[in-house]
Amino acid sequence: MSHAASSSTESPLQGVILMGSAMFILPIMDAIARHMAVSEGMAPAQVTFYRFLFQLVAIIPFFLIPGTRLTLRSERPWLNIFRGVLHGGATLCFFTAVKYMPFADVFAIYFVEPFILTGLSAVFLKEQVGWRRWTAIGIGFIGALIVIQPSFEKFGLISLLPLACAALFAFYMFLNRAAGVKDAPVTMQTMAAIGGMAIMAVALGTAGGAGLPDFAPSLPKSLSGLLLLLLLGAISGYGHILVVRAFRLAPMSLLAPLQYFEIIAASLLGYFLFGEFPSGSKWLGIGIIVGSGLFIIWREQVRASKAAKASASLH
Repeated sequence: MSHAASSSTESPLQGVILMGSAMFILPIMDAIARHMAVSEGMAPAQVTFYRFLFQLVAIIPFFLIPGTRLTLRSERPWLNIFRGVLHGGATLCFFTAVKYMPFADVFAIYFVEPFILTGLSAVFLKEQVGWRRWTAIGIGFIGALIVIQPSFEKFGLISLLPLACAALFAFYMFLNRAAGVKDAPVTMQTMAAIGGMAIMAVALGTAGGAGLPDFAPSLPKSLSGLLLLLLLGAISGYGHILVVRAFRLAPMSLLAPLQYFEIIAASLLGYFLFGEFPSGSKWLGIGIIVGSGLFIIWREQVRASKAAKASASLH
């Protein structure tokens, strides 16, 4: 899972390379989470806790590099921690979903997130969203329903977890868009890791204590399991730093379509690791979601171009 905020210093090629790399790397994190939940028997909530714990472990060395100007001091510490809380909830929904559902299905449904984010921006930031984009949002949700429908018959309410993940992550991204970027990517990821750990510790202590199996506290059963969790945290931390960095190097209109490479990577991982491949109807739903998302990105680019021309004409 991934997404990020706006750019400042332009270096489009570097941004594309970083973004493309992240999109093919990040699904490996989710494949590890599924392996830990299914093969190692670890509760998704516990895997989520370790994801943020080892993300923190992987990031801290950046602050110890001699001569670095990085600092844990944040201009918006509580906002960044709250972002981590939202990210923790989204990750828990995603990791629980991949435990039960086909890998690519979860990714496809999750990609309604840009539609939710567009709606939030229209309602709360008063960004102008015309009928074309509202239509694309509606069509995108129809695509999601095509993917969800057979999953709902088989998995019940579990099939709605990717939607919950998308909603939480859209709020996470909305905070980025609403408040702007004030801190270094490494600092942001560190604070988010603290927030994610905190909410998952609460979840493990309450829901786990109540006997819910997907929240049961546990330790890795083997050295290989521990190493996989370390790798999961490293991919999470470094992958999202790549995404944040990419969006500071290249325009959102250039990078946003690359997010859909995650579906391709997830489909390949699902096939080679778990023997899963989407059916024809699910590919139809995935195509509708991706097409609608790309149309929204294009319309945002057109709107931004018109706004820039109007501003230039005033000067």
